[in-house]
Amino acid sequence: MSSRVRVVVAKPGLDGHDRGAKVVARALRDAGMEVIYTGLHQTPEQIVETAIQEDADAVGLSVLSGAHMTLFRRVLELLGERDARDIVVFGGGIIPDADIPELEKLGVAKIFTPGATTQSIVEWVRQNVAQPVS
Repeated sequence: MSSRVRVVVAKPGLDGHDRGAKVVARALRDAGMEVIYTGLHQTPEQIVETAIQEDADAVGLSVLSGAHMTLFRRVLELLGERDARDIVVFGGGIIPDADIPELEKLGVAKIFTPGATTQSIVEWVRQNVAQPVS
């Protein structure tokens, strides 16, 4: 059994721009984490199903479409319904600063805005996502 952190990186909704998600996925992988990238146009249901099937420790959502409140909320609701709230949800994209406190109240652990370095994301995941026991 692996002792590496497992992260699902997902692009929910209709946004078709995935360069940032791929860069983050690669940085996490290069840092020694197991990364499952779901691809474009994923529904919250598909993302949660993947996270559960893959026994993920965290889900990183990339949202550039403006639908971040709806998409993050739905992913968190579905994780709760599946008794999987132990999966850490974080994300990034074009998210107004004013929306970040509300997302945190919903249960999003961290939001990375444009300009965040891949190193800061890697370090945050290392510090805030529990290492599984092998």
